[in-house]
Amino acid sequence: MKLAVDFEECLKDSPRFRAAVEEAEGDFAELELKLEKVVKLCAGMIDAGKNFCNANKQFVNGIRELAQQSTKDEVIENSLMRFSESLQEMVNFHTILFDQAQRSIKLQLQTFVKDDLRKFKDAKKQFDKVSEEKENALVKNAQVQRNKQHEMEEATNILTATRKCFRHIALDYVLQINVLQSKRRSEVLKSMLSFMYAHLTFFHQGYDLFMELEPYMKELGAQLDQLVVDAAKEKRDMEQKHSTIQQKDFSSDDPKIEFNIDAANGIVMEGYLYKRASNAFKTWNRRWFSIQNNQLVYQKKFKDNLTVVVDDLRLCTVKPCEDIERRFCFEVVSPTKSCMLQADSEKIRQVWIKAVQASIATAYKEKGEESYAEKLDRRSSPSTSSLDSGSELRERPVKGESALQRVECIAGNTNCCDCGKSDPRWASINLGITLCIECSGIHRSLGVHFSKVRSLTLDSWEPELLKLMCALGNNVINGIYEAQVDEMHFKKPNAGDSRLEKESWIKAKYVEKKFVQKLYRISPSKERPQALPLSSQLEGTREKSSKFLSIPGGTSKISEILEASIREEGGRNAPIFDEEKIISPGLQLYRAAHVRSLPDMAEALAHGADVNWVNAEDNKATPLIQAVLGGSLVACEFLLQNGADVNHRDCHGRGPLHHATILGHTGQVCLFLKRGADQGALDEGMKDPLTIAIEAANADIVTLLRLAKMNDEMRESEGLGQSGDATYQDIFRDFSHMASHNPEILNRFQRKSETD
Repeated sequence: MKLAVDFEECLKDSPRFRAAVEEAEGDFAELELKLEKVVKLCAGMIDAGKNFCNANKQFVNGIRELAQQSTKDEVIENSLMRFSESLQEMVNFHTILFDQAQRSIKLQLQTFVKDDLRKFKDAKKQFDKVSEEKENALVKNAQVQRNKQHEMEEATNILTATRKCFRHIALDYVLQINVLQSKRRSEVLKSMLSFMYAHLTFFHQGYDLFMELEPYMKELGAQLDQLVVDAAKEKRDMEQKHSTIQQKDFSSDDPKIEFNIDAANGIVMEGYLYKRASNAFKTWNRRWFSIQNNQLVYQKKFKDNLTVVVDDLRLCTVKPCEDIERRFCFEVVSPTKSCMLQADSEKIRQVWIKAVQASIATAYKEKGEESYAEKLDRRSSPSTSSLDSGSELRERPVKGESALQRVECIAGNTNCCDCGKSDPRWASINLGITLCIECSGIHRSLGVHFSKVRSLTLDSWEPELLKLMCALGNNVINGIYEAQVDEMHFKKPNAGDSRLEKESWIKAKYVEKKFVQKLYRISPSKERPQALPLSSQLEGTREKSSKFLSIPGGTSKISEILEASIREEGGRNAPIFDEEKIISPGLQLYRAAHVRSLPDMAEALAHGADVNWVNAEDNKATPLIQAVLGGSLVACEFLLQNGADVNHRDCHGRGPLHHATILGHTGQVCLFLKRGADQGALDEGMKDPLTIAIEAANADIVTLLRLAKMNDEMRESEGLGQSGDATYQDIFRDFSHMASHNPEILNRFQRKSETD
């Protein structure tokens, strides 16, 4: 490579040296301007490219929305979705190209301008300054008079020192010029080569993408050609049919109408009829009527809910009406009401009358075979049988079941818990019930402290939440919250009632708890009961429980709780109930949490139990700690959903997380960490959960606690308000799934203890 400035000429400080330096300086000044222009234009190109990518993304989203709108046409939907995926890939390739331009052109050249050319400018200033000092020393040395020896020596010394300094700085300056000239070539070429390779990669990726798509595009093109031919043929057929029909005489034709008792879809007959309203004006309205499921129903629009005219056709009769002014009328009469209907012609009226009569006869034939015992069995209370069947279903979950399918298996859940509408798609996760969309909106307006609403089809469901839903259900909860509806003569709203009626009912049911069976206390006797042996106590308390308490579903659960209470107290000869003492809802919740009885826990909350009730006689423990000691993950989830404090400590300073760690309950540890449980030890001398898990050699819990602690530290260092680490969430999701479906995998601690 030829040097821009020769070092030998530098020592001579010849005019050629000065000219070469001046030329190099001018060249670098122009280079700086050109590079800054290229960097600026590159920045503009990148901004335009980002706007292009954003517009492309919106275009691709529009194609996806069009595909979703075309779900009825599988060809259009599949083609548009595949094309949108390919276009999205091209947008990604464009984004990568612009990122590469940012790195290779903008940042690299900008660094060269700011660092290298700036150093050159600083060196130039120093060189100009030394050159000026050298010129001044030469002039001063030349002006000294011959007879002034002292000034001659001083001028000579200054000139010598200045020349040495000039040669040193000039040589450094020349070196920097030559190095910069060489680096200029490498920096510019390297930057552009990287940018061109980015283009090469971009076009290769696009080529490969569309080469894979080409066979599908050719196949689709062939289908389109055939579609055009078929469309033209269909158009000719429709035009011919249209012409044929248009030539017919419609002056006397009635629409073809007939009924079918054995119709596959269950609709015996359907069509338009005029219905006379029951208001004072007796107005007539045209409605679409149908006979189906042993009922006569109608609707105004296709998507409207069906309005039932006759609930059971066996209880009605039909007859033509000739005593009113309007023609072609007939009347459907039941024991409670009658409905006047009008057909469009006499022929249609006769067909409707025959259809109703045939449906009545068929209904009698089908229903007549059902025994009276079967009717009684179907009408009986499902409080116990539904629970048994629900638990049986919960024991055998089908692989791949959705949340909706799992929850619908529980008795009573196929209808809305509050209005009875079929096929509910929403749920209250803290109550454990299913709801229709209208009732779910009312529940949501109550606030999360009363009801937490979630979609059974749109939201994701954790395994423990699904088990919670399956442990309760509409029949169980209605047995608690609607226990006194019949006694108080309240009417439960139906699906067709107004929103105002439903809202009033739901507030009375869950907020005011009007229909919950109250706890009653008998008048105190004058004499305190005598102490009895344990067995007698238990029998006595079971007898008294029916007097002291009136609880839906019988006294079996209460008896179990009372028996547990007596055994907890070591069988002391003291009666459970006396004239001053009755089991409180808080104590009922506390004991039910330990025996894993969610219906009894829900009942206690309905009676006003504090979810964070503290048992002063049992180490100041709460129901949540009792659920941990009982080993129930679902009971813990139920209490947390109803507002239990995950960080409450007992009198020993241990919270639910400490107890779960000591017992080796991995699923509960995972649940509490997800709910933000404190991992520290508040009391001096207490061990934190991580230390407990390490000493117990429980690898699963150690992993969970360390992961949670690392995640908390990351959040604090990054200033985040909540956990956003995907790995953290994935691992906790896996542990939750194993704890709910394969708990034996997490039993390392227990197996190790048995081996030791």
